Amino acid sequence: MRIAIGIAVVAVGSLFVPIVHAEEGAHHWSYSGHGGPAHWAELEKDYGVCGLGKTQSPIDIRDTTVKKAALPAITFDYKPSPLSIIDNGHTIQVNYGPGSFITVDGKRYELVQFHFHKPSEEKINGKSSDMVAHLVHKDAEGHLAVVAVLLKKSAQPNKLVDTLWQNVPSAKEKETAVQGVQVDAADLLPTNKAAYYTFTGSLTTPPCSEGVTWFVLKSPTSVSKSEVARFAKLYPMNARPAQPLNGREIRTTP
Repeated sequence: MRIAIGIAVVAVGSLFVPIVHAEEGAHHWSYSGHGGPAHWAELEKDYGVCGLGKTQSPIDIRDTTVKKAALPAITFDYKPSPLSIIDNGHTIQVNYGPGSFITVDGKRYELVQFHFHKPSEEKINGKSSDMVAHLVHKDAEGHLAVVAVLLKKSAQPNKLVDTLWQNVPSAKEKETAVQGVQVDAADLLPTNKAAYYTFTGSLTTPPCSEGVTWFVLKSPTSVSKSEVARFAKLYPMNARPAQPLNGREIRTTP
């Protein structure tokens, strides 16, 4: 799928930024079979980096190899947004209204959308979480930064996730502005937002473009078993396998 992201138009699969323009044949890639991750690089000439790239995402983060560092805090300044939601054929995505952002080391990244994967694409010490939310941000020059929030099953529902699942459009590739409903991305964040891993990576879907800054929060956010099950009815598995590090440095807060 080709997606407009302000200064450029790139095919970003399920790592979307907000303006969605579906094209004919956009969903011939998938998470299994002939269109699965092992074959993404063969499907389109623009997807070659999926196989040749050296800083691909997701990765398996091993605490024995990460570098502890005095990293800058991620300052979250999220505000409620009118709900605009789409089932794009690969995930459930919320396109976010302007005015919400993170600031890291003096650089501001605007929140443009967030979406979900099951299980988490990121692994910590070889283990995936039940799900993950990817909050996609863009700076003034168009560089992407993604905050990954691991989602873990619990007895308690997540108010935001429950609202989203109740408003998933019945038709795929149809963005729906839900009248009278607002959502706050802050409801996806864990209480502890200070501890995180960071590394340079890529989009996790075709065309797997590199140069994306990743922030993986260490603390998970709780979602209920039924909320995970409801997503699984649409997408039982929509996670790319972990990619080689190729010598990349992963830094973490102490």
